[in-house]
Amino acid sequence: MFNMLIHYFYPKMNKEDVKKFSLLALIFMLIIGAYWALRVLKDTIFFKVAFPESLGWAFNQGTLFQPIAKTLSPFVVLVLVLIYSKLIDIFKKHQLFYIICSFYAVIFALLTIILFINDHYGAQILGKEILAFAGWASYFAVESFGSLASALFWSFTNSITTSESAKEGFPIVISFAQIAAIAGAGMLFFSDKIGSLWPILLCATILVSLIIPIVRYFMQVIPAQNLVGNKEAAKTEKKKEGFLEGFFSGIWLLLTRPYLIGVLIISTAYEAIAQIIEYQMKNQASCNEAYCSVLGFARFQSIYGMSINAVSFLIAFLGTSKILQKYGTRIALLIYPISFFIALSLMLIYYLLLGSSNPSSLLWLTFAIMVIVKGMGYAVNNPTKEIMYIPTSKDAKFKSKGWIDTFGSRFAKLAGAQVTNTFKYSVSDLMLYGTLFGFGLNFIWFFAALYVGKKNTQLLKEGKIIE
Repeated sequence: MFNMLIHYFYPKMNKEDVKKFSLLALIFMLIIGAYWALRVLKDTIFFKVAFPESLGWAFNQGTLFQPIAKTLSPFVVLVLVLIYSKLIDIFKKHQLFYIICSFYAVIFALLTIILFINDHYGAQILGKEILAFAGWASYFAVESFGSLASALFWSFTNSITTSESAKEGFPIVISFAQIAAIAGAGMLFFSDKIGSLWPILLCATILVSLIIPIVRYFMQVIPAQNLVGNKEAAKTEKKKEGFLEGFFSGIWLLLTRPYLIGVLIISTAYEAIAQIIEYQMKNQASCNEAYCSVLGFARFQSIYGMSINAVSFLIAFLGTSKILQKYGTRIALLIYPISFFIALSLMLIYYLLLGSSNPSSLLWLTFAIMVIVKGMGYAVNNPTKEIMYIPTSKDAKFKSKGWIDTFGSRFAKLAGAQVTNTFKYSVSDLMLYGTLFGFGLNFIWFFAALYVGKKNTQLLKEGKIIE
C-alpha cells in the first residue's frame, strides 16, 4: 500500500528509495502513533488521575504541578541521554532500537496495570503514593520516549540518506507519520465510549513493541549499498572513543561547533514559546465546563492532537517536498519562525483589544494558534532541520542530536515553564510578558535559521562535514 501511494504521488522516485522510505515511514508511524496516544494520555493522567481530591490532593493539583514537572524533566532526561550516548559506542545503530523500545515497553506495560487496577478497584486500593508515582513516571517516561525514540529514528535515517534523496523521502516519512499521529491522538476522542484510559495505554505499549520486528525486517531486506548516506560522514562511523569520552563527546561537539549550536536553536526555540501558549490553553480547557472531567479533558486533548496532525499531514503531503525542491532548505528553515512571529502578534493584538473577559474565546484562540504553528513545525521545520544533520559525523548525528532532541528540548521547555510558573496566577501578566519573551526568542531563532541554512549549502557544495 505504501509503495503504491508513494509511486502515485512521487513518480520520479526510484524503486529502491520507494521501498526504503516506505519501511522507514512504517517505523516512524509506530513511533509517532504510540507517542501521540501517550502524549495526550500523559496530560490526562497527570492532570486528572494521579492526584485525586479523594486521596487528599487539592483541586486541580495536577495543573499546579505541571510547571514543576517541566522544570524537573531536563534533569531526568540528562541521565538517560548520558546512557544513550554510551550505548551508541557499544551497539550497532539498528540495535539501539531493540534496547530503547524494550525499555519503554516495560514501563508502559507497568503503567497500564496501574491504570487497570485504578479503574476496576478504585484509587483507595492503590493509595496516594502509587497513583502519584504513576503520574510522575508517566510524565517523564512519555517526555523522554518522544525525544529519544524520535531522535534515534532520525539519527539512523540521516546516516543512511543523502541530502538530495532526503528532499523527497523525508516529507513522505513525515506525511505517513501524521496519519499515525491522528490515529494515536484519536484514541482519546473515543475515550468516553471506551470508558477508561488503560486500553489506550495498552495499545500504545503494543505499538512500541512492534517497532523491534519492523526494524529487524528493514535491516534484512534493504541492500547494504542503500544504507549509506553522506560518504564523508560514513568514514567517521568506525571511530573509537574512550569510556568517559563516549559519554560527553556529543555535548562537546555541540558546544564547540557554531553550526550545531544553530541547529540546537532551530530545533528547540519553538518549545519554549509553545510551552507558554499551550499552558494557557490547557489551563482554560481544564476549567471549561465541557472538558473539566477526566474523559472530557481527554477528549479535548484528542481534538487538539488530531487537529495539529491533520494540518501537518496536508502541508507535508502536498507542499513540503515542493518547498524543499523549489526554494531549498534555506527558505524552508525561515518559514517556521516567521509563522510563529505572526501568530504571537495576532494573539497579543487580540488580547489587548478584547482582554480575558471571555475565557472560552481565549481557549479557542490559543487552540487555533497552536494547531497552525505546530502543524507547520511538524510538516516543514522538522524534515528540514533533519536534513541539516546529513553533512555531519556519526557523533554529531547520534550523540549531539541526542542531546539536542532530549536535553535541549527539555531545557527549552524549562525556560518556558519558568515563565508560566512566574505568571501562572495572572492571565494578563502571562499573556503580556510571555508574548514579549516569545518575541525575543523568535528574533534569535530567525538569525540562527539564516546562518544554518547558509552553512549547510556551503558544506554540501564543498563536500565537507561537521565533525
